[in-house]
Amino acid sequence: MVGGELSALTELAMATVLIALLGVPHGALDVVFARRLFGTSNFKEWAVFSVLYVGVASIVVGVWFVMPTLFLTAFLVSSALHFGGDPARARMPARILYGGAVIVLPALWHSVELQRLLGYVAGPASASLVAPVLSQMAEAWLALTVLGCVLQARVSKLAALEWAALAALAVAAPPLMAFTIYFCAMHSPRHVLKTLADLSRGEAKRAVALALWPSAAVWFAIAAMLWWSGGKPLQAWPAEADVIQVIFVGLAALTLPHMLLIARDRRLGQRSPA
Repeated sequence: MVGGELSALTELAMATVLIALLGVPHGALDVVFARRLFGTSNFKEWAVFSVLYVGVASIVVGVWFVMPTLFLTAFLVSSALHFGGDPARARMPARILYGGAVIVLPALWHSVELQRLLGYVAGPASASLVAPVLSQMAEAWLALTVLGCVLQARVSKLAALEWAALAALAVAAPPLMAFTIYFCAMHSPRHVLKTLADLSRGEAKRAVALALWPSAAVWFAIAAMLWWSGGKPLQAWPAEADVIQVIFVGLAALTLPHMLLIARDRRLGQRSPA
């Protein structure tokens, strides 16, 4: 149906713009970790860091191209581990349940849509292997999440409320919408605020200025796509599968160097924004 197609394309367009505007900048603040961990300051050092960063991301893209099932599995697991770093002072079981909520719980009511999206990212064959596993895990994950929220409420009602809200969003909303809301309204702002809180006012200004460069590159790409469309209706945009593939393969590629920086920061005993 035309109406259903337009709705799906509108959702995809909104997700693309929101992730570019609100989600990408939190990763762009990796420049703070580069400066903190490696003392990066001059052009040569930034060039070397950028080449290494892009090189690690390129390896992820290579895995996606050669072994899509391994890529998809590793992307989902690493994302859950990364998102599990969001709650403050939570124990490992709670972190695992929290981080995996936006990945596993959509399979409870939206398994068909979730498999379709995963198929766009890594191909239908890989999605047909991974999506059923998520569906089998979904009910137990929800039950453990409810138990975890009850236990968390004894320590912090606000933290329990946040966790419950995330679970409700992941269960009720379509998978792409749930991920976009979580990534842009919960994960990214928390990361940005905690990163800047570790810095002095002058350092924070310099960090924001540095982070604007990679963010601006992504914003320019989105603007170019809009300009290329020439005001055409959403149906004239690139295929939905292509856009979703670019978004999530790109996020996966950037997640690995991002996680490596945070892991190194933690090992050095410094407070991590995740």
